[in-house]
Amino acid sequence: YDVPIEIKREVLKRIEDLESTYEITVLLAIESGSRAWGFASADSDFDVRMIYMHKPSWYWHLDDAQEHFENENRGAINIPISDDLDIAGWDLRKTLGLLYKSNPPLYEWLRSPIVYRKDEETANELLELSERFYSPKSSVYHYLHMAEGNLRQYLINRTEVKRKKYLYVIRPVLACRWIEKFGTFPPMAIDRTLVTVAGHAIEPSILRLLDDKKAGTELGLGPADPVLEAFLVAEIDRLKSAVSSMAENSLKVGVLNDYFRSKLAAKF
Repeated sequence: YDVPIEIKREVLKRIEDLESTYEITVLLAIESGSRAWGFASADSDFDVRMIYMHKPSWYWHLDDAQEHFENENRGAINIPISDDLDIAGWDLRKTLGLLYKSNPPLYEWLRSPIVYRKDEETANELLELSERFYSPKSSVYHYLHMAEGNLRQYLINRTEVKRKKYLYVIRPVLACRWIEKFGTFPPMAIDRTLVTVAGHAIEPSILRLLDDKKAGTELGLGPADPVLEAFLVAEIDRLKSAVSSMAENSLKVGVLNDYFRSKLAAKF
């Protein structure tokens, strides 16, 4: 997917403004959400996500010390949505804490096909670290929680539904099936995860939804699809039983402590 040039220019301008306002360096800025997943419609929002770094002195505060990077009050920037553009990001220290936990949204950011700004060295280092710390079990739990939440909130026991909501259950379910089948972090593009339902009776229904979403504006209300719903319910139940036997990561956080110190030292 190619982002319109005027959007790219606006994103880069806002990134520069944020760097000036917060005295940060943006290491990576990417597109997340439906555009990165491969099923955006013409009027989908732009969801820009960043990883950034402060000056070394910003990190040296006694009241900011946290043993496992779990300070939730600092290390994040969130800019209100305006003009269909949503910008948010995480500081490098917070990023490394989330990487240690094998946080799927962060892992998606590092693999987004739409990149606005990139420090190649840091991005490659973080990608390599994410592969070392990857936990299939953590990822499946995350995607199951997402799928089940959207299913119950928008689809279950309804005669009429917002059709796009199916995709927000289908994608995490297919992500889980990918992890179960291949043991690796799932691709960002939903089209690639369709291999996990190739030849399945439900595949045509999913393809129709994707084609409709890509072809026009946001999918509106429509009759519920009981066959698709039954498949999603059954898959979520099955995966909830299967996840307990999946692999976890046992690496120690010291690797990330050393990496973080090396990045700070490079700033002197």
